Amino acid sequence: MSAANTAESADFRGPLDITRAATVVLDAESTVIGWSPAAAELLGYEPAEALGRPLSAFLSVHPVGGTPPAAAAEASGVSEASGVSGAPASTGIGPPSLVGNEIHVAQARDGRELLVATATCPLPGGAADRGPGAPDRILVAAEAGELRHWESRLALLQGLATQSPVGLAIYDTDLRLTWCNTAYEREIGQPLAAFRGMRADELYAGGSFVTPGYPQTLDGVMRQVLETGEPVLDLNFRAQQPSDPGRDHLWSCSYYRLEDAHGHVFGVCEDAFDVTDRYRVQERLALLVEAGRRIGTVLDVATTAEEIAEVAVPDFAATVRVDVTRAAMTGETAAVGSAADMSLLRVADRSEPGAATPDPGLPDPAPRDADRPDPGGPDPGLPGPGVPGPGLLDSGGPETGPPGPGVADPGPLDSADAEGGPRGVSGPANSIGEDRHSYPPVTYPPGSPQHRSLSSGGLVLDEGTLVVPLRAGGGILGLVTFDRCAGPDASGRPPAPDRATTFDNGEVALADELAARAAVCIDNARRYTRERTASLALQRQLLPHHLPPQSAVRTAYRYLPADDVTGVGGDWFDVIPLSGTRVGLVVGDVVGHGLQAAATMGRLRTSVRAFAQLDMAPDELLTRLDDLVGQPAEEPPDAYGGAVETYDVTTGATCLYAVYDPVSRRCVMARAGHLPPAVVDPDGAVSFPDLPAGPPLGLGGLPFESMEFELPVGSLLALFTDGLVEARDHDISHGLDTLGRVLADRSASLEELCDRAVSELVPDGTSADDTALLLVRTRELDAERVAHWELSAEAVSVGRARELATGQLEAWGLEELVFATQLVVSELVTNAVRYAGGPLGLRLIRDRTLVCEVADTGHTSPHLRHSAEDDEGGRGLFIVAQLVQRWGTRYTPTGKTIWTEQALPPADGG
Repeated sequence: MSAANTAESADFRGPLDITRAATVVLDAESTVIGWSPAAAELLGYEPAEALGRPLSAFLSVHPVGGTPPAAAAEASGVSEASGVSGAPASTGIGPPSLVGNEIHVAQARDGRELLVATATCPLPGGAADRGPGAPDRILVAAEAGELRHWESRLALLQGLATQSPVGLAIYDTDLRLTWCNTAYEREIGQPLAAFRGMRADELYAGGSFVTPGYPQTLDGVMRQVLETGEPVLDLNFRAQQPSDPGRDHLWSCSYYRLEDAHGHVFGVCEDAFDVTDRYRVQERLALLVEAGRRIGTVLDVATTAEEIAEVAVPDFAATVRVDVTRAAMTGETAAVGSAADMSLLRVADRSEPGAATPDPGLPDPAPRDADRPDPGGPDPGLPGPGVPGPGLLDSGGPETGPPGPGVADPGPLDSADAEGGPRGVSGPANSIGEDRHSYPPVTYPPGSPQHRSLSSGGLVLDEGTLVVPLRAGGGILGLVTFDRCAGPDASGRPPAPDRATTFDNGEVALADELAARAAVCIDNARRYTRERTASLALQRQLLPHHLPPQSAVRTAYRYLPADDVTGVGGDWFDVIPLSGTRVGLVVGDVVGHGLQAAATMGRLRTSVRAFAQLDMAPDELLTRLDDLVGQPAEEPPDAYGGAVETYDVTTGATCLYAVYDPVSRRCVMARAGHLPPAVVDPDGAVSFPDLPAGPPLGLGGLPFESMEFELPVGSLLALFTDGLVEARDHDISHGLDTLGRVLADRSASLEELCDRAVSELVPDGTSADDTALLLVRTRELDAERVAHWELSAEAVSVGRARELATGQLEAWGLEELVFATQLVVSELVTNAVRYAGGPLGLRLIRDRTLVCEVADTGHTSPHLRHSAEDDEGGRGLFIVAQLVQRWGTRYTPTGKTIWTEQALPPADGG
C-alpha cells in the first residue's frame, strides 16, 4: 500500500465525533426522537424500533466507571426484564447523569451487553419551552475500548511532543524548520520561536553523515526523502551540538515524508537520537570481540603480549607496553611477593606513528629513540642489548609487520625478529635462557605508576597512563601499560566522537578485561582449554534447545541428568518432522551417565535423525541403528593408541521410535529394549501398549517388530526413560502406576503434567539415573486441508492430475502456487505412468507448507542428476527440485510415494 493510500484510509476523527459516533436525539423526557445509522450498527436496533422508546431501554441509568457489563448491571440493579431497578421503567436518563464522557452499559438487540462511552450536548433554548417530542439534547456514544484506544493515541502524541528523549522536527518542502519537540529544543538550547524557519544545515553547521551510500548533508538526505518518498532509517550523523559546542556528538537519524489525508506532501519528519555514548560502548565491545579473536592464538608468552599490543593500538591507546616477569618467560609459576622480587622483561612495545611517550622503565630513553628504526628510512640494523623491542624491518613501515617473503617461520621462542615483532634482539636463541636475555629488563622507579601497581597488585590510573597487572593463579605475571597522548591523531584518521586523553571508568574496565584475557592465555594450557571448550559444546548440542511447533502434535518435555556437574547424560528424546505432515517421536537411554554416555547419546541421536529423514519404518530404523551400534565392538581395544576406555557404553542402549500421521491418525512404533509408552485416551483411560520387545541395541540376533494402532484426536502419548519410573525405594510397577495416575488428569496442560510427573516421581529433582520425559498430545489434520485422488496409470492421467490440483489450489486460495504445482504434478505423475504401475495416488496437503504426494506401485526411486546436452530426459526432476523446498521418497508396503514441499505465500498462514 502506498503512503497516499495509507493516509486516505486513516480516520483522524475521534470515536465521539458526531460524524462517526452513534448519535441519539432526545427530548426533555429522555425519549428517543432521533436514531443515526451508526447507532443502529452499534446496538442493532433499526430507527423504527428505537424511536419513541425511553433511553433507559438502551443504556443503564447510572455510569459504571469501567466495570464489566454483568457486574455493572448487578451493582446498579439492572434487571433483565425492565432494564432499570429502583426507578420506574418510564423514567429516562436525565442530562445531569451524562454530562461529559461517561461509561454506561448498553443493551444490544441480540442480548449482548457492552460498555460504551457517552457524551451529551444540550440544544439551545430551555427545556421548559419544549414539549414532548421536541429535540432537547444530542447524545453520542461509542464503544469504551475504541475511546480508550483513541485516548492512547492522543497520549502518545503528547508524550512524543513533550517527554520523548528522541528529538523530533518537521521541515516543510523548502526544508525549513516548522515544528520540533521538547527534546529537540534542548539540543538547540533555545525555544522553538528562536530558530523556527531555519534550515537544518544552518543549525548543525559543519556536520555530516558518516553512513556510506547517502548524501553527506542534512539538506541532501531530506531532499532525497521528499523526492522519492522512501524513508531513510538509522543514518549516523556527526556534528557539534548547538547547546554543547566544542564537543562532537553522534546521532542516529531517520527521515520520512509527511503527507496529509489526501496524499499531498507538506514536509519531512526527522527523528534524531544522540548515540554518542552507545557508539563508544559499541567501540569497546568491538574491541573486546577483536581481542577474543586475536589474543591467545598460540600458547606463547611473547606472541600473546604482542597480540594485546596490536589489538589496543591505536583504537584504545597511543602506546602499549607489555612487561612480563622473568619467571613467566621461563615457564615458572606466577611471581608472588613484593615488587622488588619481580624481575620484568620488556616483551612488547607498540606505538602509533607520532605518539611515542616517555618510558620510565628504561634508564636512558635517548639511545632507545636513536636506535628505533625510522618507519620511512632505511633499516638501521639490529638493535643492541638493552634496547626495547623493535624487530627487523625489511623496508620500513610498522614495527610489528608480518615476515617478508623467504623468511622462515621461527619456533615459539626462536628468533623473534624473523616474525617482524618487537620481541627483542635478533640472533640465535638455542635455549630458553638465551632467548630470555633477548628481551631487555625494565626497572621502574619508586612512585611511578608501574611501581605502585606492582606494590599494590591492582591497577593504577595516573592522568593519561593506565597500568594493569597481569594476574593469574593468585600471582602476577607482568604489567600492561596503556598511554594516551594529548595531541591530535597523527595517523590522519578521523577521530572517534569525544576521544579523550585520559581513561573513564568504562575504559578502565575494558583495559582490565583485555589484561585479564592476556593473562589467562599466558597462564593456561592448550589441552585444558580445548577439553573445556569441547565439554561446553557437547552440552549445548546434544539435546534440542526447543521443539519446533508441529501440526501433528503438541509437545512438552523435561530432562534431568544424573550428572549435575556437566549437565549432560545418556538419555535423549527428539521430535522429528517427517514428510506428509507426519512426525517421528524418539526416546532413548544409554548405559551410564556423564560425558562418555552423553557423547554416545549424541551419536545415536544424530543417527536416528538421519535414518528418520529416509522415511524408514520404525522396525527398519531400529535394525539399521542396531547394525550401526554393533560396529564399534569389532574395533580392537588399542584402536585409538591405548585409549583409557575399557568398555563400550553404546552396546545395551535402548530406544523407542514412533511415527504419527495426523491425516490417518495412525501411529506406528517399535522399541529396542525400551519401556513401552503410556497412552491416555481422550476419556482419561491410561494404558501401556504391549509392544513387541526387541533386544537392546548392539546385541543383535533378534528382529524388531512394529505395532500400528489408531489414536483418537486428543490422545496423550508419554515417552519416558526408566530413570523416571524406577528408583531405589520402589520398583518400576509402582512408578508406572504413579505416572498413569498423573497423566489421567485431562484438565491439566502438558506443561503441568510434566511438572507433576517430575515432582511426584523425582521429588528431590535428582536421581541415580538420567531422566527424560516427552509428552505428546495428538492432533488431526482437518479434512478441508487434505485432498486425495486415485488415478489410473495412463497418459491421460497427467492432464487429469493437473486439473485436480489446480482446482484444489484455487479452492484453497493458493493461486500463486498453481503454476509450480502443475509442473510438479506433471513430472511426478508422468514418471509414475512411465516407470511404475497403477493405480496411482495423488494427495495434496495444505499445512505449514503445501505437500504434494504421488504414490505408485513401483519400488525404484528417482535420482536427481545433471543431464548431458544429448540426453533426452532427466531434466524434469531437476526442474522440480528447483521449484520446491524439499522432496524425497517414502516407501510403503504397496510401493512408494514421491513427495514435495512448497512454501506457502506470505499472506497465507497455512
